Amino acid sequence: MTAITGHISAIKRPGELGVHSLDHHALIAPDLARAAEFYGSFGLDTKTVGNQLELYTPGNAHCWARIGEAGKKQLYYLSFGAYAEDMPAFRKRLADLGVELLPAPKGFESNGLWFRDPDGLLIEIRAAEKTSPTEKAPFACPSSGPNERGALPRKRTPVARPRRFSHLAMYCRDMDRSIAFYEKALGLRLADRAESIICFLYGIHGSDHHMLALITSNGSGLHHSSWDMGSVQNIGLGAMEMSRKGHKRGWGLGRHVLGSNYFHYVRDPWGSYAEYTADMDYVPVDRDWKTEFHDGEDSFYLWAGDPPDDFARNFEAE
Repeated sequence: MTAITGHISAIKRPGELGVHSLDHHALIAPDLARAAEFYGSFGLDTKTVGNQLELYTPGNAHCWARIGEAGKKQLYYLSFGAYAEDMPAFRKRLADLGVELLPAPKGFESNGLWFRDPDGLLIEIRAAEKTSPTEKAPFACPSSGPNERGALPRKRTPVARPRRFSHLAMYCRDMDRSIAFYEKALGLRLADRAESIICFLYGIHGSDHHMLALITSNGSGLHHSSWDMGSVQNIGLGAMEMSRKGHKRGWGLGRHVLGSNYFHYVRDPWGSYAEYTADMDYVPVDRDWKTEFHDGEDSFYLWAGDPPDDFARNFEAE
């Protein structure tokens, strides 16, 4: 087994046990070549390692996602990062909760803790360097001065590419059950909830408003992965580039209510989405977010066009 070592940050909530990051996630897709084209066009760096495709943000050596090839698209597992000194306490907590530990999936070398969530999705907690932000991410909104041009000609516009992975939204069967599991087992906390439609969970050691969102459905599955762009301008440039390359289906530009982030979603070849995002609310390490319960109709988006009719359809459960 390959030893995994952790990075102990000076920024950590004392006396609290919780994961600090959604380190990476894994998918299965029917066609790796199509996956490489989609995510490469989206602005990510792709790398083929063995029989898998790995996703990176430019200039960052951290692998944010792994994609294997099989007959149908599927969310395969989530890997959460924790501080190395907290791993024994996580092992004890899972035992106290009666959670069965599993061996790592075949082909994955890991000494993390593997188990399944209430919907059967594989989850890992591993000692890892913190990849969630330690402060609110910078947000750019530049303006031109008098007698200055504010926009470049299109042919001179640079390609906009994601800065980092932001969060993941997935489906679950029973929201109350899933919230309880992720709070008790992983130490995540509820930020906001819209009826039994969607909820948002954050990390206690400093994270965006949510690193994980849960959407009620008839089974597990990926709704979207989200990638920070740093500005509305870069969201728009990314969306235009994807449309130019044939990926026209999606939703945006808009602004969410819960999390407050600006967004544009691009539909992937298998019915889920990749989201460009910017300026999400942030929960510092020494604070708790004031959890609120919202009316679904009033808390989906502040402004945007109408979402696609099948925006919340879980194709993996069909």
